[in-house]
Amino acid sequence: MMESTHAHITAWVIALILFLVALGLSKSTGKGFKITHMILRLFYLLIILTGALLFFKFQTLDPALYGVKMLLGFVVIAMFEMILVKLSKGKPTTVFWILLLLSLGATIYLGFKLPL
Repeated sequence: MMESTHAHITAWVIALILFLVALGLSKSTGKGFKITHMILRLFYLLIILTGALLFFKFQTLDPALYGVKMLLGFVVIAMFEMILVKLSKGKPTTVFWILLLLSLGATIYLGFKLPL
């Protein structure tokens, strides 16, 4: 099950939804933001685990592009985290949003371009 693209896609779709929920809760002072952020971090681990399993299983198809896609995926996760942490501290996030949009777009493009 963990070696299928379904588990990986489900994990990152849920993570994207949780990220948007956490963004909405970032201005509130309750515990909802912290709980959502911690659940999102769990999904980061699931994304990395399922992505690593897919990478090691299918890297022989095109190792360079799959490696680039994996690195871009790490950048997307890092930007999710940086945006939420900076927002919770009240600091500017413009650069992180630009990096997130560029890396997310490139990752999705490679995801559709690669054979798997």
